[in-house]
Amino acid sequence: MDNGSPLLVIVDGANVVGSVPDGWWRDRRGAACRLRDRLAADGLPGHTGPVEIVLVVEGAARGVEAVPGVRVEEAPGSGDDLVVELVAGAAGRAVLVVTADRELRRRVTELGAEVTGPRAVRGD
Repeated sequence: MDNGSPLLVIVDGANVVGSVPDGWWRDRRGAACRLRDRLAADGLPGHTGPVEIVLVVEGAARGVEAVPGVRVEEAPGSGDDLVVELVAGAAGRAVLVVTADRELRRRVTELGAEVTGPRAVRGD
């Protein structure tokens, strides 16, 4: 499933940020900004081709601005629902969703996306 477009990497921001107990809950927007900056700097470690990275934020993490290399999408409600919507809208493209959420993984794989866990972008 590739039409020559870069791999679309959709990051479930809340899930990835929440995967490390580093005090993120005290400053959700700041934690999302740190994740965004790491994604902008590192891309998708281990992937050699071009990527388009979309960071999905929700709730108290809203207000994070896009930077070169990372588009930020604010979920008006559920971040999971927005991730599914983005996957559904990417017909014909290779899509990788970064999340550990089992239900979200099920929903996006049914739409043809690949999935990987938070460690793929956390840098640890």
